[in-house]
Amino acid sequence: MADQKDFSDLAMVHMPALYTAALRLTRNPSDAEDLVQETYLKAYRAFGSFEAGTNLRAWLYKILTNTFINSYRSAKRRPEIADVEDVEDLYMYRRLSGDQPTGLGRSAEDEVVDRFTDTEVKEAIEALPEAFRIAVLLADVEGFSYKEIADITEVPIGTVMSRIHRGRKALQKALFEFGAARGLVGVTDDGR
Repeated sequence: MADQKDFSDLAMVHMPALYTAALRLTRNPSDAEDLVQETYLKAYRAFGSFEAGTNLRAWLYKILTNTFINSYRSAKRRPEIADVEDVEDLYMYRRLSGDQPTGLGRSAEDEVVDRFTDTEVKEAIEALPEAFRIAVLLADVEGFSYKEIADITEVPIGTVMSRIHRGRKALQKALFEFGAARGLVGVTDDGR
């Protein structure tokens, strides 16, 4: 059992990461702020039931994800507005911006990905079905394990693995289509 007087010291360090995750989920800065505020309110109220010594970050993400699923999925109150400047750089975004050194050791795929714009990558991620987008973001951006994602989303680990696999495949297909449309990748006679 955790003591509520320790909540601020232990939980507040995770706020920037939770806001970034909330922004990716809601795609709207105002909704992301509301989601984080609601997450922290719920976390504070339930902090007495948090088991000290377990993963607080995963516990907070579980509350955030469940709050999003329960409150925000059906409540598309505003048009979707998200400024790339407000979103913490994803791994792919860093690759696109040239933060990785060029030259030897880079694959052809790396060279092609370097030619995508932030907007195209962001659109491909946002176009993923919600369950896949959440699983891919929790795994590939936030770095949670399959077991942690299963706990956060309250689905079996096999479902998590399937969602991540299918989400990554859909993302790969969308990025390939962007690349083909821009002439960055060749398309054969059979459409591949």
